[in-house]
Amino acid sequence: MQKNREMEMNEYIPSPIKWVADQVELYEGSGGTEGTTLGSRHGAWEGLQVIIVTNRGWKTGVIRKTPLMQVKDGNTYILVGSQGGDPKHPLWYHNLKAEPHVTIRDGINVYSMKVSEVEDANERIRLWQIAVKAYPPYEDYQQKTDRKIPGFVARPS
Repeated sequence: MQKNREMEMNEYIPSPIKWVADQVELYEGSGGTEGTTLGSRHGAWEGLQVIIVTNRGWKTGVIRKTPLMQVKDGNTYILVGSQGGDPKHPLWYHNLKAEPHVTIRDGINVYSMKVSEVEDANERIRLWQIAVKAYPPYEDYQQKTDRKIPGFVARPS
């Protein structure tokens, strides 16, 4: 019984959102040589770099993988929980709060990292400016929602 639970905990369950699952499959299946940019469904932002963040589900403990914009500050990654300006945080936000150890695939490179939510107001402003420069729609997303869009920094662990 314990062995079955361990196998379940190491199981990857793809996103129910088709384009997300398809992008992760292409990105990871190619070893990081394909699917590394936003696709045509993103209009003017097509071609911008994305990373894959692998983490554990906060309720299930199973492996989850999410494509996010590639936003870097030196050797750290900035992970923005924009959810397109929706009123709720993305599910991965709760995953990272519960378990800060993640893997980030950036093209062919894979890194073990530890995330922390950005709390300091000045640091948040500085990192937000970097994020908006990398992906300008973040600014529009913040205008669409009453929630403060969260940001995390991912550092090598």
